[in-house]
Amino acid sequence: MVATMAEETKNPARDIPIGLVGSMSMITIGMKWAKYLVSICALKGMTTSLLVGSMGQARYMTQIARSHMIPPFFALVHPKTGTPVNATLVITLLSSIVGLFSSLDVLSNVFSISTLFIFMLMAVALLVRRYYLRQKTSQEDLMRVLGCLFVIIASSAVGTALWNANKLGWIGYTVAAVVWLIGTLAMSFLPKQRTPKVWGVPLVPWLPSLSIATNLFLIGSLEPDAFWRFFLCTAFMLLYYIFVGVHATYDVEHQNSQDFKDVKPTDEPNHAPFVT
Repeated sequence: MVATMAEETKNPARDIPIGLVGSMSMITIGMKWAKYLVSICALKGMTTSLLVGSMGQARYMTQIARSHMIPPFFALVHPKTGTPVNATLVITLLSSIVGLFSSLDVLSNVFSISTLFIFMLMAVALLVRRYYLRQKTSQEDLMRVLGCLFVIIASSAVGTALWNANKLGWIGYTVAAVVWLIGTLAMSFLPKQRTPKVWGVPLVPWLPSLSIATNLFLIGSLEPDAFWRFFLCTAFMLLYYIFVGVHATYDVEHQNSQDFKDVKPTDEPNHAPFVT
């Protein structure tokens, strides 16, 4: 949720890394006495977690609305506070309705697998962004990047499956780990196409590759019913994206490009050709 607030921070290049590293450090220090403090503050913690969750999800909806995959009404922001009021209200209302009529176990499993899957995709996207640049990366290098990604993801998935099935023992885990290591090592020798201007993830591709393996391992520890619900929801969203989202985003991109071409060179720099 810290990452989704980047648009509303005064200095995101400085504040977002501090917020991410700080929050993750505080919840992984392993202090036993902290569990009593957490227990006392459980009610307050659940309330703030729900509020922060609504805020983060509203920002996702805002970005989706800006691409016109859903009505642009949800991308409108308050003129004074600069926050997406419409998206926040809708997300909070829908979440409350779903939470009222759904089982906690079902919600926790679906939420967990969705979040872990998104985190895995973020790691994949980071690798693609670092190693692929359209109209610059050669076809041969692109195939190498895709091949390394396939090896990393496949070895992580196989290792997770072997762990849950409890087959082959340490031999299977070792083979999967070695294949993952080879795929990551091969990617580390590929030429990078982008370099972060201010702050970027260090130890690329090792940290993103480890994130992929970790998230897939955690996904494999969830209940089987969570996978069926996740696949059904994902299938519905893919169909919506194919038949609606692709056309909507293409039209917006085409319109933005046309508006940019129509801007005269003498126009003032502060006058943007379009407003999202």
